[in-house]
Amino acid sequence: MTQNNKMSLTTRIMLGMVAGVFLGLLFQFILGDKEDVLIPLGLFDLAVKGFFVDGLFHIGGQIFIASLKMLVVPLVFISLVCGTCSLSDPKKLGRLGGKSIALYLTTTAVAITVAISLALLVSPGVGYDVPTEAAFDAKQAPTLTQVIINMFPTNPINAMAEGNMLQVIVFALLFGIAMALSGEPGKRIAKVFDDLNTVVLKLVTILMNLAPIGVFCLMAKLFTTIEMGLILGLAKYFFTVLAALFIHALINYSALLKILTGLSPVTFLTKMKDACMFAFSTSSSSATMPVTLETATKKLGAHNSVASFTVPLGATINMDGTAIMQGVATVFIAQVFAVDLTISDYLMVILTATLASVGTAGVPGVGLIMLAMVLNQVGLPVEGIAIIMGVDRLLDMTRTAVNVTGDCMVTCVVAKSENEFDTHVFNDPNAAKNLEKLD
Repeated sequence: MTQNNKMSLTTRIMLGMVAGVFLGLLFQFILGDKEDVLIPLGLFDLAVKGFFVDGLFHIGGQIFIASLKMLVVPLVFISLVCGTCSLSDPKKLGRLGGKSIALYLTTTAVAITVAISLALLVSPGVGYDVPTEAAFDAKQAPTLTQVIINMFPTNPINAMAEGNMLQVIVFALLFGIAMALSGEPGKRIAKVFDDLNTVVLKLVTILMNLAPIGVFCLMAKLFTTIEMGLILGLAKYFFTVLAALFIHALINYSALLKILTGLSPVTFLTKMKDACMFAFSTSSSSATMPVTLETATKKLGAHNSVASFTVPLGATINMDGTAIMQGVATVFIAQVFAVDLTISDYLMVILTATLASVGTAGVPGVGLIMLAMVLNQVGLPVEGIAIIMGVDRLLDMTRTAVNVTGDCMVTCVVAKSENEFDTHVFNDPNAAKNLEKLD
């Protein structure tokens, strides 16, 4: 057995991430001072930026993300059908939905409250000079009514092809219920879906073992191209958002988990390492969903009948990380443009952002759309979004990791309340190895 095989998946992903960040920063330093390099500029660009950054790193990273996204629709559909058709109590589905949505909305409201409170304490926008070229074109967000109507697919195959997760979830639920009510034919099809689920989960395991390479490529390209000067210029805003994200992930989630389930927050956070690193490197809750679902069931002990519902729903409507960004950004933009917001304005921000997390679910660029809605609601200039967009990419990575942590926390709470939770798996430190070996 080689040394590489002896390393845990977490260690290999961490090494890939650190190596990618280091190489990316090195390349950025070299490219930034290329006028002082004796190598001809054209050859230098071709060797470093052209071949490595826009070539190998870009290709490797995009293939990795595409491979994860490839699994999302089949994994969600098959897992949700398997979980739904196995429910002995039809009323249980309504309880699952009610508990999950209530918890997701509650954590979002808590998240933005923490963000606004911290931002008012730190005052990140005080003393910041408004750039005259700031401009942002805000897209129109769909109404909550339209989102509810659009949840029901007219063409399920088209919904799967487009990756419309709300429609896929609804169709999978209806299909699973129909299977459960179909007697013997339903049982025969259920066996096929169980086999398909086993195969898809095996494919997830294979891709996870290739993750260190994909993470390395993503980090190397990002840190070669990211503008560190923008981060330094917005350091107060940047670190305020980061602090709020860490407070919510480490303190708020831990407190809710302990109060509602009695489970150990330390054990929970320890077992979330791999999923968080995937989320950080991909910046996509949807792309990370296969890993999140595996973590919730194989590491944390939630039964598939619950996790197959709560995880896809959370990846679609759980916007805790985005809500934190909106809370800090609202205070920052108000301070930059010298606009005084009242307590009622901040309460309106909390309410708008919480409801918008459902109302804009599944919409591309959802974070900026939600922020534009919030700013319009309290009369702040939408152009302020242009100021923070330069540093949003790195923050997006962190808040995706927070969102994924929230998805698993809610899954544990709901599963525990439904007696669909294996405490032995949760407390077993070796359960994590289920994700690291190929059968």
